[in-house]
Amino acid sequence: MAWRCTGATNAELIANMAKAGIINSDQVVAAMSKVDRAHYVQFPKSAYDDYPQSIGHGATISAPHMHAYATENLLPLLKPGARVLDVGSGSGYLCAVLWQLLHDPSDPRSKESKVIGIEHIPELAEWSIENLRRDGLGPELDEGRIRVLAGDGRKGLPEDGPYDAIHVGAAAPALPAELVEQLARPGRMFIPVGTEAQQIFQIDKDADGNVTQIPLWNVKYVPLTDRENQT
Repeated sequence: MAWRCTGATNAELIANMAKAGIINSDQVVAAMSKVDRAHYVQFPKSAYDDYPQSIGHGATISAPHMHAYATENLLPLLKPGARVLDVGSGSGYLCAVLWQLLHDPSDPRSKESKVIGIEHIPELAEWSIENLRRDGLGPELDEGRIRVLAGDGRKGLPEDGPYDAIHVGAAAPALPAELVEQLARPGRMFIPVGTEAQQIFQIDKDADGNVTQIPLWNVKYVPLTDRENQT
């Protein structure tokens, strides 16, 4: 089971998720191996435990297996040159993983790759930038290839869209129309939806703009909200 993937090191955590069938691609193994989760949690000793952890301000970093599921789900859209939006980007961990999948020095399209994180708690947005720099991604931040902004993620960031992939790290009570609108054609969003009962949905937009919603599995996430209602 997913929560049994805890490891003593980042490499062991990733290996356990691969053995459990959560990670199925070499690309995701490579990307997650380049991002040390210890840089993105409050308590590094428990960085490789496979469960959600508080990062303060009523927010959490998702369990590693959920980040792995999300990355695998979005992988078909995560190519050099893609634009990706991470809503509720928290500690910045997934922004780093997503960047590794878009960055290929041998591919000239990589110059157009961009990962944008949007986080409604300014302190977390600032902390995530510190985390990304600590993890060696300072040049990408300075060049604007990775950006983390404080703002209302429910509204997305239309001025930098459309996005080939959107990840939402908190549960919306209903599917946010503004985020669907900001998906590229084609594009995909991975989002938990619901209040008491929540499900992960895969939202696909095809080349003609047709949108399909595919329920994946039941989950329990913190709510996608604003700072005033954060608990």
